[in-house]
Amino acid sequence: MKKYFAIGIIVLLFVLFAIFTVYRQKYTPVLNLINPATVQVDLNNNGKIDDGETVCIPETEVFSLYDKEKAPAFAKEFKLTTREIITLGYMADNYANSILLSKPVKVKFTGKITPECKYGDVYINNKNYSKLLQESGFASLKGEFIKEKFLEKLKFTAKNKLVIYNIKSGKYHNTDCKYGLMSSDYSIIPESQLPKNAKPCKYCRIHPEKSTIKNNIKPPDSTAASGSIRLILSDFTQKLKPDKNCDTQGCTALCDEINKAQNSIDLAVYGMNIVPAVYEALYNARNRGVVIRMVYDKSSSDKDYYTETEQFLKLIHQYKSDFIADKPGYTNKLMHNKFVIFDNETVFTGSMNLSYSGLSGYNSDAVVIINSKDIAKLYTAEFEQMLSGKFHELKTKPDLPYNFNLNGSKISVYFSPYDKTSEKIIQIIDGAKSYIYVPAYLITHEKITSALIHAKNRNVDVKIIIDANSTTTRNTKYLVLRENKIPVKTENYAGKLHSKSMIIDDKYIILGSMNFSNSGENKNDENTLVIENSELAKSYRKFFTYLWAKIPDIYLTRNARAEGKDTIGSCTDGIDNDFDGLTDFEDSACK
Repeated sequence: MKKYFAIGIIVLLFVLFAIFTVYRQKYTPVLNLINPATVQVDLNNNGKIDDGETVCIPETEVFSLYDKEKAPAFAKEFKLTTREIITLGYMADNYANSILLSKPVKVKFTGKITPECKYGDVYINNKNYSKLLQESGFASLKGEFIKEKFLEKLKFTAKNKLVIYNIKSGKYHNTDCKYGLMSSDYSIIPESQLPKNAKPCKYCRIHPEKSTIKNNIKPPDSTAASGSIRLILSDFTQKLKPDKNCDTQGCTALCDEINKAQNSIDLAVYGMNIVPAVYEALYNARNRGVVIRMVYDKSSSDKDYYTETEQFLKLIHQYKSDFIADKPGYTNKLMHNKFVIFDNETVFTGSMNLSYSGLSGYNSDAVVIINSKDIAKLYTAEFEQMLSGKFHELKTKPDLPYNFNLNGSKISVYFSPYDKTSEKIIQIIDGAKSYIYVPAYLITHEKITSALIHAKNRNVDVKIIIDANSTTTRNTKYLVLRENKIPVKTENYAGKLHSKSMIIDDKYIILGSMNFSNSGENKNDENTLVIENSELAKSYRKFFTYLWAKIPDIYLTRNARAEGKDTIGSCTDGIDNDFDGLTDFEDSACK
């Protein structure tokens, strides 16, 4: 009986595999949309856009965001202005991306091939995509369009106040300005997403009423202090390209602490770039007799993310990486901390890597500086375990307090992988009464996801912003969260939304280096803090609300690409934002 049962299981698995194989051959994912009528699909399932994978939709005329000359013929009947055509193109692009991008589709090729593309009908969920475009009001099919639907969409064009923003010059233009599209370094965005220092074009927005950014949202304070704690938040909506200037609150605060150090500086860093001000501050500290020690991450391959880390070693008296030559599985777990201890009494920690992207404010990070000898003692105990060669699961929990009362603030500190940090986070989520706001790089942790859904079900206001890259992360939970009615926005700025944090009930802040993932909790070296302080929580809540307002609501249903025209600055920042080996205009999404 057992023999036949085993045979049955094998046959069943074979049948399921065959069905899956046929499915993969029949359906192919959409990797990119050049415009709503030209899509790029992954025919060979290698995760990249290759020659012959661009599909033009036949007999379909549709509005184009970046080429007003390609407006459908029926637009002439209504004598649409350039602004209306571009706005309709913006809306059509959002609609097309929301139903196609990253979705499996079936393509029926017509046989027509040009140097630009193959022609074919696309089907999504067994529905003809061309027909969906026509029914949406954004396109005509075989010369026919649905007038009522089109007029309905036309009503909304006035509400979409779009501008052309030239990232290099920092100027913004009306969408019909002849100077707006002269540069390749531009994005078409809502006015509300303009950086605060954007300058109006003197030709198309010369009048005062045109030059005022009425919809722009004033940034809140990015730093707050209470007692012995200072909170620093970086606003990546204002910095669209990383630099080495060290002119941000986070970088200047780090340098100030280095310059004040008299005896010791202990760095636990995922990696470092040579930002001159930071390097010089460490150099000067060493010269005045400060003992500098460091632990850092090192991969078992030659693909370390921060290749300049080892150039700092000549400044370091004692250092240790988590690299073990004959244990690649162990080594490939991350020493992902980002904390610095000064003179055994001050701790600088959070989500910010000591890198160009972190220190320049190009990424959105959350950092705290805490003056406390007791907390510094706990961090030092963790640091010295790693300095002795005990990383990851080799560490043991120090016999020291983890909960502190500091000038009216309650602070709890947890270290991965031994502290099972998610249990502490879930306890706070389960006790939430009013709101839970989550600015986080990613969410893949199943139990944290379930706790957030349960909070939503008991009418807690849950809102989440995640990084654009995180929609394609293995085990990502953003779809599950959306399916359970939790608003989840993907950010659409060049830098990463890199914080790993939660703000709860104007009472708690959770932040640190740990992503809300299984690896962050159970494999990597991480530190997470729970800070109970109403003043700081209110400050962070205002900052989250600002970020939420800056990111258009279209990204509640559509996922912004990490590199592409809809992600502001990503095509001109010199960064491979989506880790596909292609930078800026090498990437087809930017062309």
